[in-house]
Formats: sequence, structure tokens, C-alpha cells
Amino acid sequence: MITRMTKYSFIVLSQELDSFLSQVQQLGMVDITRSDRAIDETSREQFSITRRYRDAVRRIQKAPENAEKSGITPVVPETPASELLTFVEDLFQEQLEQRELRKNLQREYEESAAWGEFSPSDLERLKSLGFGLKFYCVSAKKYNPTWEETWPIQILAKTESQVRFAVAVPLEEMEAPALPLQEAHFPETPASVLLAQLQAAESRLNEIASLIAGLVQRIPDLEAQSALVQEELDRYLAQAAVLREGEESICVLEGFAPTEADASLKAFFDNTDAYYEQEAACTEDNPPVQLKNNFINRLFEPIGDLYMLPHYGELDVTPYFAPFYMLFFGLCLGDMGYGLVLLLAGAFVSWKVPSFRGYARLVMLLGLGSMIMPALNGTFFGTKIQSIITFPENIHNFFFSDLKMFWFAIIFGIFHIIVARLINVIYVAKTKGIKYGLANLGWILVIIWCTFAYAGSQMGQTLLPSTIGTPMALLGLALILFFSKTEGNIFSRLFGGVTALYDITGVFGDVLSYIRLFGLGTAGGILGLVVNSIALQMTGIPYIGWGLTVIVLMIGHVAVLGLSCLGAFVHPLRLTFVEFYKNVGFEGGGRAYRPLKREQNKQ
Repeated sequence: MITRMTKYSFIVLSQELDSFLSQVQQLGMVDITRSDRAIDETSREQFSITRRYRDAVRRIQKAPENAEKSGITPVVPETPASELLTFVEDLFQEQLEQRELRKNLQREYEESAAWGEFSPSDLERLKSLGFGLKFYCVSAKKYNPTWEETWPIQILAKTESQVRFAVAVPLEEMEAPALPLQEAHFPETPASVLLAQLQAAESRLNEIASLIAGLVQRIPDLEAQSALVQEELDRYLAQAAVLREGEESICVLEGFAPTEADASLKAFFDNTDAYYEQEAACTEDNPPVQLKNNFINRLFEPIGDLYMLPHYGELDVTPYFAPFYMLFFGLCLGDMGYGLVLLLAGAFVSWKVPSFRGYARLVMLLGLGSMIMPALNGTFFGTKIQSIITFPENIHNFFFSDLKMFWFAIIFGIFHIIVARLINVIYVAKTKGIKYGLANLGWILVIIWCTFAYAGSQMGQTLLPSTIGTPMALLGLALILFFSKTEGNIFSRLFGGVTALYDITGVFGDVLSYIRLFGLGTAGGILGLVVNSIALQMTGIPYIGWGLTVIVLMIGHVAVLGLSCLGAFVHPLRLTFVEFYKNVGFEGGGRAYRPLKREQNKQ
């Protein structure tokens, strides 16, 4: 459900505005209307700083994995918290520069080492004697030893493929060619010097990596500093959003807070110098939205947030899509064994990592759904349990064949659509009036009649007696024709109803969308079966056969589990956000409840 909100209107003297907002921020319960984006240079700068903090934390969080792989010992920097962001950014920038320097030094070192070691002082001494050197690099096959009889050649480096050599010539003849060959580039720096610089760069990179790894322990300091900037930004945006009257001597602003806190907020504002009025918020005020669900449904709120929040006054559909999403996930995963793994993994994370407890419990529920739904056809780690365990006939017939699973997915989808439209009928009837929900009620009757009629035609029997089916279809059709459009004379309403009948194609398309539940579940089971088949073929390998079988089973099923979880997460989202939300009449567009608060109030 959506928490009821109370609207507060404040009048504050301009010189007391900052003090008043600080008090409200300390209270941490009132969502003062403010912009959620930069409005001027000051707010743009503050937004930029908060983004820089987020980027710094994200980059640091990658450090433990890299440090562990490289065997680096973390070193925690003692930089003051207020200077930590600049330190982190400079450190990452230096790391980038040192990596580029190392890359260039490595290239220069390889080029210099190919010529062998030399001393720049020797070259200068030779120049003082009136001689210079020309350098050449030719293939070993092309090098002619008779050149040494004509020119003063010194071979500097020789390999199986190349010969590098120098020719001494008088300085006045340096411009003229010495040999009929193209001269080679000779390095300016000896390889030993470049190697020392390369080692220094490598050493500095290790120091930087150690500092970055140590910064993991300073993440709370970065987050605290970021929160302080966010507090200042929120207060600034709240100040910028006020309406200034009386030659800017007074400020008018508004805010929203949960109605359940009215008593405590009244006591608080009565002790301030601000004049205020409070009234129940209405949809036209565009109040912020705060969802309030029970323990189970609250776990599914992050899934709904992936789409958008409902607008204030709209129905919160989280409690209604939650059980369907859990069961749809199970149908798509299609394996009780994988569901058991998710259940145990979620329980372990919930126990060991309290900060992820909400997500871990959601995984546990999805794992539970993945144990319930695949039990219909008895798939356990790619194997049909009825194929390895002999059940009594009455229990054996309980398991669905693939064809039954196909039809079950479609029937489950039809039920999903009917529930969504029924929720819409009840909600619209309560909020607008019964006549606004009659068209959807008509669609429910028509969908039920069509379902039973088609199923009966396939089974060769009448599932719905004509005394019930015919009145149901006629009543549903009449409701659609005369209540799809609720305003105007009877002819315009009838025309609106006729055009609304085109929606039958949309209903048909929605129903077919649920075939994906069967397809993904079957695909996951087949992949598991393939893994089992490949693994069992290795049991015949002498000595190591069973060991390889266990390894293939573990790696194969982990891979199938990951792939199946991806599909099982995404496709139920589509069925929820498209089919369910559309049929339930969800509009969305609400803004989240963001009270002006201080870091110490955030839990």
C-alpha cells in the first residue's frame, strides 16, 4: 500500500530560512519540495562532487579482488577524510600515468636492449675526436662480412635473424651515406637506465595498488563525506525552491510527511518560529510516494522499482504481482534442484552478509517458487524423478507431461490476466464508481467463456453448460459494448464499445506471451539433462572417470543455473510490467519519498 501523506505549507522569514531547514533536516521526516537535478552553477558543482564520490567508491570496491589476485598487501592511507576524495582521484590518475609510462618504458627498453649496452659518454668522447657513428640493422642473410674490409664497422648485436652494427665516419661526412643501406634509429638512452626507470615505475605501481587496496577500509569515510555534500545539496535545493514574497523578506515552501507522524510533527513545528498549515495531501499536490508493505511483499519492492513507482492515490500492485512473480520465476527456472540451491544460497547470504539480507531473502523466496512449480513435472537437476523412483500409479499420474506443462502455462497466464482485471474492477469501482469497472468485468466474463469454450472443443465435451455459458458471454459482451465508454449518449457509447472489441487481439497476444514460461522451463530441464548425459559418459574412463563426472556435473549445472536464472529473472519481469500492469490499469510516475535528513538520521 501507499503511505498516506500530509501536506505542510510553511512561511518563514528569509533570515531564518537556513536555520529552519537545518532543524527540518535534523528531524529527518519531511520531504521538502525541491528539484532532483542541478538548477544553477552551485548545485551543478555539488551534484558533480557527489558523483565523484560515487565513482571513487565504485573504483575502490574493485581493488580487493585485484589485490588478492596480485598478492598485494593493502596499505591504509591516513589522509584526512576531508581531503580523501582528492587523494583518491590523484592516486587513480597517477596510476593511469604510471601505467602509460611503464608501457612506453617497456617499449623503449626492448628497442634499446636490442642494440646492447652502451655509454653516452663514449659517444661524446668519439665525437670530440672528430668522428660520428651511423647505425644500421639488416637481416643476417643480407649482412656482407666484406664490408668490414672497407669501412670501420663495429657489430653491436647479432641474432639468428638480424645484425645491428655501427660505422665510424668523420663528422664532416655524417651527411653523406656510408653504406648503401637505410640507417636505423639508435636509442638515446642505454637499456640499463631504461630498466632502472621501468623497475621504479613498477615499484610505484605496486605502492599505488597497495594504497588503493587499503582505501577499501576508508570507504565509510568517503560515504560519510558524500552524505555531507548531499545534505548541503538538499538544503540548497530546498532553499532555491522556496517562493519569496514581501520583497523577499519571507519565504513560502511546502513539504510532505507520513500522516502517521502528524502528532509528533505538530509538536515539533509548534516549537519553531515558522508559521505552518497542514492538510491531507491529495493527488493534485503530487505528493511523494512511500510504499508500506508487510515483510514478504516488501522484499519484492526492488522489482517494482525497476519499472516505476505508482503515483500518489494509485493502487500499489506489489502485493498482487509478488506471488505471481515468484511462481513465474519457478516455472522459467524449471528445476527443483536449482530452486534448492537458490534457497540454500539465499539463506547463507542472509546469515553471513546482513547488509544484503533483503535481497538474500528475496532469492530464498524465488528458490522456494522454483521448488514448487517444477514439482509439477518432477525435474530435479535435469532428471525426471519419476524415471528413477517408482511411484504408485495415483502419485505417478500427478506429474505433468511436457504437453500438460504447455497448457498449464497458458491457463496460468489466463488466470494472471483475469486477476489483474479483477483487481482493476474492484479498485476503479471503489475510487470512481461501479460503472467505470463494468467494461473490465465484461472482459473477464468473455475471457472465462472463451477459455472454457476452447478447452471443451479440444476435449470433445462441454465444460461450461449452456445455461451458464451463454448468459455469461452475452452479459460480458453487453458490458463491453455499453460501458467501455461511460460518457455520452447510447449511440456514442455503443460505438466506443464496438471499437473496444478490437482489444480481443491484445488479449490473445497477452495469453500467448505466457508460453515463454513453458519454453524457458523446458529449455532449462533439457540443458540439465544434457549435462547429466555428458557427465555419465565419462564414468567409463579408467581411474579418473568418476572424478571427471563430478567435475562436469558441478561446472555444467552451475553454468545452466546461471543461464536459467537470467531468463527466469527477465521474462517474468516482462509478464509483470507489460501484461499484468497493463491489465490492472497501472499508470505509475510517482516520485519517491526523500525526506530532508542528516547522515546520523539515516539507518
